[in-house]
Amino acid sequence: MGKIIAIANQKGGVGKTTSAINLAASLAVLEYKTLLVDADPQANATSGVGKEPKDIKAGLYECILDNKNPQDVILETDTPNLYLLPTNTDLVAIELEIVNLPNRDYMMKAALDKIKGDFDFIIIDCCPSLGLTVINSLAAADSVIIPVQCEYFALEGMGKLLQTIKLIQEHINTNLDIEGVLLTMYDPRLKLANQVVEEVKMHFQNMVFNTIVQRNVKLAEAPSHGKTIIMHDAIGKGSVNYLNLAREILQRNGLTKISDEDRTMTFTAEESEFNEG
Repeated sequence: MGKIIAIANQKGGVGKTTSAINLAASLAVLEYKTLLVDADPQANATSGVGKEPKDIKAGLYECILDNKNPQDVILETDTPNLYLLPTNTDLVAIELEIVNLPNRDYMMKAALDKIKGDFDFIIIDCCPSLGLTVINSLAAADSVIIPVQCEYFALEGMGKLLQTIKLIQEHINTNLDIEGVLLTMYDPRLKLANQVVEEVKMHFQNMVFNTIVQRNVKLAEAPSHGKTIIMHDAIGKGSVNYLNLAREILQRNGLTKISDEDRTMTFTAEESEFNEG
C-alpha cells in the first residue's frame, strides 16, 4: 500500500504547491511510482506539470462528488513514474456541495483508497485554507508536511494549523502523523532568514527536515513552462533541494539504506553561488 502525504498550510505563498510538485517528481525520479493529487481549486499543481486546467473534463471533483474511479481520470506526465490526479476550477464549489453530507470528511479518502495500492507515494497539494477540502485531504493522508517560508511572519497561523491537525488526529484520522516541517524560500544572505531557521528549529526541533529549500530563479520559473524543476533544470539547486528532501523522507520511512554521510547531495564550488541558475 502506498503512503499518502498531504502538504498543507493555510497561508498562501509558502511554497506549498512548488513542494508538492517537486517532491512528487523527485520520488518518481528515484523510481517510486508517485501520484500527485491536485486538491486546490486554483489548479496550479495541474498546470505545473504541463496540463491545462480548462481542458480537464474530469478530475478530483468528479471522484469526490460523482464517485468516479480515479483510475479513469489519472494522467501521465512527462516525468517517468509521476502521475497526476488533476483538478479544475469546478473544485471551488465542492465544499458547498458536500457540507450537509453525513460522510463529508471522508469523501476524498474513499476516492483515494481505491487506488492507494497502485502507488508507492501519493502527494496531495492542499488549498491554502482550513476548510472542508483540507480536512478531507488530512483525513485521507497518512502524514502531513508543513511548509514554512523563511520570512517574517513565518510562524503566523502555525498554531491554528497544528490545532486543526490535532483535532483531526483525535476525531477524524487517528493515524495521521506530522511527516515534518519544511523550511522554504531560504536566502542564506539574509540575517532574517537565518533567524527564522533558528526559531523554527527551536520550536519544532526534530520535526524540522534537515533539507532547506533555497530561493532559486529556476525553481520559480519552472511552473510557467509546465515543468517540474527536475525536467526544467536537472542539475540546479532546486532539483538538488527536492531530491534531498525525497531522500530524507525515504530515510525517515525506512525505505532506503543510504548511509548518513551519503544522505544528501552537495554542490560544487561553482554551483554554490546563490545567484547562479
